Order: sequence, then structure tokens, then C-alpha cells
Amino acid sequence: MPGTVLLLAASPMGRGRLVDAASVLPVLAAVEPAVLSGTDTANVVELADPLEPQAVLTRLRAAAAAPGPLTVFVTGQLQLDRRQRLPHLALARTTAATVRYTALPWHWIREELRLRPAGSTSLVVDLHADAETWEHLRAHPLDSGRDNAVHGRIAPPPARRTVAVPSYMRTVATLLRSGHRPPLEQLHRQALDRIPDEAAINVLLAAQSPEAGDPHAAITAAVQAGRHGDADALAARWEQAALQAHGPGSKDALHWAEVRADLAMFAGDPVRSCRTWLAVAGARLAAGQTANAPEVEAAVDRAHHQWGCITDTARARELGPALAELRLRVPGRKEGALENVQRQLRQLQTQG
Repeated sequence: MPGTVLLLAASPMGRGRLVDAASVLPVLAAVEPAVLSGTDTANVVELADPLEPQAVLTRLRAAAAAPGPLTVFVTGQLQLDRRQRLPHLALARTTAATVRYTALPWHWIREELRLRPAGSTSLVVDLHADAETWEHLRAHPLDSGRDNAVHGRIAPPPARRTVAVPSYMRTVATLLRSGHRPPLEQLHRQALDRIPDEAAINVLLAAQSPEAGDPHAAITAAVQAGRHGDADALAARWEQAALQAHGPGSKDALHWAEVRADLAMFAGDPVRSCRTWLAVAGARLAAGQTANAPEVEAAVDRAHHQWGCITDTARARELGPALAELRLRVPGRKEGALENVQRQLRQLQTQG
């Protein structure tokens, strides 16, 4: 089965740039796709200094949906948004004041990869952090998802008025140009051995994914085989077990509810998917999560998207008021989201 490779290099233009991220892409692009992926054949998607977080999300989502192994190479810089203090990957237009709207939230990467089979996803990262983010990460490690293998480094900010070089990723690319991809743990160690002075002051990332006895693998296999009912039944059993063991507001119960919402989307059932995402958002708010918590915003955004996919007027009219009520509490990042729901609801009311 062919693999998929996503090469993402991003950093702001102008004075806010900490690292020349895009400079590594020609070196990575010179590596054979199969070597980048570690498979016989591979498809490669390259994003150099992208401008819009939604555009990156679209490419990431497509890569995550592809069957077979996925390797994501990320080079860039991390910054915190001022409102929630969550790490974001800065993009070309990002400034300190606009992180929330112009950068890619790191948790979007985690969320898009979470349904992939355990052991099928690898991230190789070379990230620089500004001073504020560097201090934050010392107490709050970067979360890239429990089912993903992550290798790389996070470097502190370079000297004032200096733009750093992504030396870790360049070294990885140079090693891969030999035509051989060793296991990522070995590749990671070889790269660090070549930049010992930097490695000594970096946060080193070398987290292995859990074993593949994880139920996500069986669920993904069922979806890929078109057995959507079997996939949902398996997820429902895990959700029920989590509810009994930990309660409706628990992390595990909410996770499995989200899995079932995604499975409904894969099955082409936007009504069930929308209803489930609405329930997840409500449960998170009831559990005390704030309206601007990323998990709450993501649930409402997905409910909104699935509601827009409903072709049955009566069903859309039925779910619309609940979505509008949630949008009052959770406006999200996209300007005009509440007005969009209200406008569509008015249109639905005029239809038979």
C-alpha cells in the first residue's frame, strides 16, 4: 500500500521570523518519496510558507484520510495565542497579535490524526519557540496525539535579530538522501549526533506510538472496507464501557462520542453526525469546559459543518435551533458563524 508524506514548512514574514523554515524544503524534496515514507511508493504533498490556516487544514485532512502509512514533516515556529495561550504553528502572515486568526492551532494537527490506526502515523518536527512559548512548553508539553510516533526537537528562540536554521530537519533530509530510511528512532538519534551543541539545549521529542491491539485500528479497517455499521457498533461498545467506568463527562466517554460522530460523517449520515457533535459540545460545556476551549469550539464547528450537509429540510429545521443556541455561546473563530446559522434557519422556515 502506498504511503503519504506531508511536507509543511512555515514561518512568518518580516521581523517575527525565528527560523528560515522553507529553506529545508529543497533538501527534503530531493529525497525519493518512497524513502521519505518508508514504503515502496508514496504521494508527497508540499506546503511552503502557507498563508491561511484553513488551507493547511484542508491538506492535512486529506492526508489523514489517505490509507496506508502517513509521515508528516513539520518545520517552523511555535507561538501562543493571547486569548487561550495555546500553541500554534505560525504561518506567513502571523504576528504576535494575530496568532489566533492567522496561525495553525497545534491541536488541529492532533485532532485530524486521531482516528488513524495506531502505529500508522509519524511526525518528524523541527520547531523553534519564542521566549513566551518556550517557557510555556516547559510546564505544558506539546500534545501531538496518543497514537502517533513523534520525533524531533523544539529549540529555544535564537539570538536577538537572528534567524535560525532548521538544522535538525536539514540533517534528517541529508541522511535520507542516502536512499535508506532507518527506523525513525534510529534516524532521530543519528540526526542529534550531528548537532550535539544544539541538542544539548533543545527539548527532544522521541515518543513512540502505542501497540497496534488499539480498537481504532479495527474501526478504521471496517470503515475502509465499507462496513460502517460494524465500525459504529465497535465504537459504541467502547463508548458504553467508558460511560460506565468514568461517567458521561469523562475524557474517554467524550472521545468515543467524537469517534462516533466522525463515523457517521464517513457513513454519509450528516444528521446523526450533527446531532452527536451537538451532544458532545453540550457535554463538554456541562462538564465545566469554557466556550472558547479548543475541544468545545471544534465540536460546534463540526456540528455546524455537518448541519450544512443535511439535504432533508425537516431534519435541518429540527437541528437548527439547537445549533443556533450553541453558536450564541460558542461563536468560534470564523466570523459570522452565528449569522450564517440564523440566515439558513430563516430560509428553511420558508420552505415546505
